[in-house]
Amino acid sequence: MTASIVEHFSSLTDPRIERHKQHSLIDIIVLTVSAVASGADGWEAIEDFGKEKLDWLQQHIALENGVPSHDCIAYVLSRISPVGFRECFMSWTQSVVSATNGEIIAVDGKTARGSRDRKNNRNPLHMVSAWACTNRMVLGQQATDEKSNEITAIPKLLELLELKGCIVTIDAMGCQRGIAEQIIDRQGDYVLGLKGNQGTLHDAVEDFFLTAQVSHFNGINYDYEEELDKAHGRLETRRYWISDVLLTLPDMHKWKGLTSIGMVERECLEGNVKSIERRYFINSITANAKVFANAVRGHWGVENPLHWRLDVVFGDDASRIRKGHAATIMTSIRHLCMNLFQQESSSLSLAKKKRKAAWNDRYRTKVVFSS
Repeated sequence: MTASIVEHFSSLTDPRIERHKQHSLIDIIVLTVSAVASGADGWEAIEDFGKEKLDWLQQHIALENGVPSHDCIAYVLSRISPVGFRECFMSWTQSVVSATNGEIIAVDGKTARGSRDRKNNRNPLHMVSAWACTNRMVLGQQATDEKSNEITAIPKLLELLELKGCIVTIDAMGCQRGIAEQIIDRQGDYVLGLKGNQGTLHDAVEDFFLTAQVSHFNGINYDYEEELDKAHGRLETRRYWISDVLLTLPDMHKWKGLTSIGMVERECLEGNVKSIERRYFINSITANAKVFANAVRGHWGVENPLHWRLDVVFGDDASRIRKGHAATIMTSIRHLCMNLFQQESSSLSLAKKKRKAAWNDRYRTKVVFSS
């Protein structure tokens, strides 16, 4: 792995007029990435980091006119093209990781609640991300339009990804015929959640499995997997059924690649309180319960390795950065920092890696510049 963020982000278009430039764009990008990786959570903190670590920074970037002011950093990052930044981000990510055959790509959205701009009547940033469950890296992201939702953002994101041989998992918002067709056309497979947005189909899949359970799946081709998870006084049993019997589904021919349907039952026992939740899926994968369970588990897991860490470790939800494109760019930079830390091979937790990056210049060099 010899990919350099300097190399991959140097092609990013500078939004400033040439005569107004006192600091190069790549210097501002590298400063910001290094500062965020070291715990900086705002414009002034990025400037402060730069002043404290100027000697270290100048070992890697020019900074010919010293450290830019926090106003300069904010001005530049709020005007960078999110599309251009995403292209550089994905160029770097693809250079350090290649999706393996059977990789689970979980596509899921997250709202950065602190980015709401009530003064200008702007909704908070909602970003749809693609998470590689095996490689544990963000492959790409797409912000939703101000007056749109994930249905329009997901196809744009999928168009940028290499899906061949991968299984794409999406919750019910993305359970759309066009999205299923797009995944199949790009030689991937899908596992799509069902809810009320596909009411008739959801009800048909639910009826199939409830009826099949009553008859103990007598005469029905299916596969089954069960998992037990016991921790902190809570016992969770997860049961997975998958079947390639599709005769009861309405308009099944309209779903390209549709091969199987699945049900997951999560039974939780905490003390004397028991709860049961069932979820239903349509899939292009064959009726293999182990593969189905791995895909569903991978999608559920995105909450902890991506969303939870983004909020708790990097403060994404609490960030009040909201001017121009700044919220989108800063969330992408947090994603980039998570990927950089993932490339660093030590067994430390993300929080400990971030703290070490703040304290240790040699370690920060390894994380930011050795990937």
